[in-house]
Amino acid sequence: MNNSDSILVLGAGPAGMASAWELSRAGKQVTVIEKAGQVGGLAKTYVFNEPQGTFRVDNGPHRFFSKNKYLYDMIGDLLGEKWIQVKRLTRFFVDGKFYYYPVRFRNVLGQMGIFKANKMLRDYSIEHVKGRLRKKKPESFEDFVVARFGRTLAEFNMINYTEKIWGIPAKEISVDWAEQRIAGLSIWAALKKMLVKKGGPKTLVDTFYYPSLGSGLVYETMSKKIQEKGSEVLLNAQPTRIVHENGSVISVDVGTKTLRPRSVISSIPITRSVELFDPIAPEAVRQAAKKLRFRAQVYLFLTIDKKKVTDDNWVYFPDKEVPFGRITEMKNFSKEMCPKGRTSLFIEFFCFEGDEIWNAGKEKLFDMAMEWLEKLKFLKREEVLNIHMIKEPDAYPIYDLEYAENVRVITEWLDSFENFFAIGRPGRFRYTNQDHSLEMGILAARSVLEGKRYEVDSVGSGSEYFERGYVPSDTSR
Repeated sequence: MNNSDSILVLGAGPAGMASAWELSRAGKQVTVIEKAGQVGGLAKTYVFNEPQGTFRVDNGPHRFFSKNKYLYDMIGDLLGEKWIQVKRLTRFFVDGKFYYYPVRFRNVLGQMGIFKANKMLRDYSIEHVKGRLRKKKPESFEDFVVARFGRTLAEFNMINYTEKIWGIPAKEISVDWAEQRIAGLSIWAALKKMLVKKGGPKTLVDTFYYPSLGSGLVYETMSKKIQEKGSEVLLNAQPTRIVHENGSVISVDVGTKTLRPRSVISSIPITRSVELFDPIAPEAVRQAAKKLRFRAQVYLFLTIDKKKVTDDNWVYFPDKEVPFGRITEMKNFSKEMCPKGRTSLFIEFFCFEGDEIWNAGKEKLFDMAMEWLEKLKFLKREEVLNIHMIKEPDAYPIYDLEYAENVRVITEWLDSFENFFAIGRPGRFRYTNQDHSLEMGILAARSVLEGKRYEVDSVGSGSEYFERGYVPSDTSR
């Protein structure tokens, strides 16, 4: 099968679909390969048709914000009136109490008490003074957050939740994680936001855009329009071999077919793509790939015979005694995510593929979850209509202390191929937000169209806090 004029996109997550859509709009023939039965990757929306009506759910809370106006315009044009604006309400549960996030002054003092608040300020002040004398740069996530915020605040809702996500001690997590996610977060900016109702920078986005039928609507719409332009989106398919010669990819085997694309854009896990190359990758590259690890997730989706569980979009649970890490109520994103008079909860368990949580049945996980949901008076067992379980093996790239060097070895080799472009969270082994993955996809498409390689690693690499974003003032959509 000769596709020498087409571009092959491996993976139909945000990065892959953005590149395919950008190329399709430019009049190029594109073939998208996706191993799952639907597009969207980690931003897909699952649809469950039940006797009570249709329930929709994303893989967790996928709000959209960005400093890139081009992305807002692109998605706004795709979705039209289905691109709605949502107010954010988020809390976290620590030491038996709920706290608003971003923090609210009265709520913090009322829940925490003066003694603990003073201890936090004291620790912060001590570290601030130490920082003026400290010459050694932080080497781990724990070093960074303790030096920046003080031990008490760092342990309150940073170290504990981070360790829960990654499954390794904070002292074994690279400082890159802190520098990428919270380097620009300031106590003084948070206080200003707390004390001045409309003051302070938008470091913690409290309004965001969202597709009314779930985040997957963006990618389903892209897929439909890509196919209308004559390109292909092949589901339940995956590459089995990538053949290269003289610094170029010359063919890719997909099932029983051999494709010969002009260029290949890959957003599949970087560890998997390395395994596919023929001739095989150099030993150093293969060894580096073996050292990279992904954190997995298991999700429970409960459909509920109740109008509402909470007012929150989502709630974090940093305490390790709580078996799950986060819950999301999709109805609070869009009323169209649930039938009238019903609601749902999406419950996230962090794990490693093959561990006890990963191997547990849905009834066991349901029992673990309900122990806490009933204790917190969120839900009663008899209100649950159905239980659905979903698994995602490669959800979070783990930033351990050696990851950066391993990624460098692999990406330098992959980037040496003139017509192969690795992008996205799994494809680049970078914990990117949805908007950054979209930007990577667009840059990869432009690399193909313009014949020059754009630097995708620059996307989202600044030291600004990751939740700082541009939110359009136009609410007419």
